[in-house]
Parts: sequence; structure tokens; C-alpha cells
Amino acid sequence: MNSKERKIYILNLLQNSSVPLKGQDIAEGLGVTRQVIVKDIALLRAEGKNIIATPEGYMFLSKEFNKIRRVIAVCHSTENIEDELKVIVSYGGIIEDVIIEHPLYGELRAMLMLKNLYDVKKFMEKFLEYKAEPLSALTGGVHLHTIVVEDEDTVKKIIEELKKKNYLLKE
Repeated sequence: MNSKERKIYILNLLQNSSVPLKGQDIAEGLGVTRQVIVKDIALLRAEGKNIIATPEGYMFLSKEFNKIRRVIAVCHSTENIEDELKVIVSYGGIIEDVIIEHPLYGELRAMLMLKNLYDVKKFMEKFLEYKAEPLSALTGGVHLHTIVVEDEDTVKKIIEELKKKNYLLKE
């Protein structure tokens, strides 16, 4: 399979998958190295394909026309990360990413794609396993999330609950 055929295959694989796919698994299936897949994904992104890398693997983001996408600003300590994420997904929100404004690098964004409590649980397990520092540690707890919801009422419920818990960034 040549490079062009491989990229088409990878794109189709990602478009037809409902779960993230690890680069290593794709590579093994195609009999190439993971680095070849990383390069192919980079080329597909450069062509404008909406592929993201999450902690669980690569995903193709289809355009969700009937969904509402909002960026919310929050601020809390590391100890409150799991609770904040659970609030959002418990009301049906999908957490696409976490964003901070870094003084040197500008906007830094990490794709999360947390859709339910199980995703939050797995994320927190990895967070603890890696003894990771959250991006928000660089900004005193201040960060943004892009969330996707079904309707405006869901956005209001999420914001109301985040306010109650003092997670929502105040003006």
C-alpha cells in the first residue's frame, strides 16, 4: 500500500470508528511503524481533515450541525478537576478540550473528548498514574473548556452547577 492509499485507509478507519484509535494499533494493522502513522495523520490534518489526538488515540470529528458549542471559563484547584469534569458530563455535555493562555506560548490547547463518567474516570486514572500537572497549574487554576451540548437549557444547567460550586470564573 502506498502513502496515498494508506492515508485514505486511515481516514476511512477514523471516520467509521466511534472510539479513538491508537496510532500503534493502526500501525500494526498496516504493518508500518507508529511514526509512519503520525506522519500520515499530520499530512491529513494539513489537508484540512478534522482529526484530533486525544489521550485515548486519534479521532475524526464530524461536523455536528444540531449541537451547541460553548467555551466556558473556569478556575479551581487541582483537587477539583474530577468534580468539575463530572458536573459537565453528568448534564450531557461533551468536554472537547482544555485551553489556557500561556504568557510565552499564547493559547495552549489539549484535546480531551470526555463524553461520559467512564471517560472522566479513565482520564483521572491516567492523570494520577502519570502524576501529571494540569495545564491550569500554569495559570493559577484559570482555564477554558469547549463543551458541546444538545440545547441551551443544558448549557444553563451546567453553568448554574459550576457557579454553585464556585468553579465558574468570575468577572
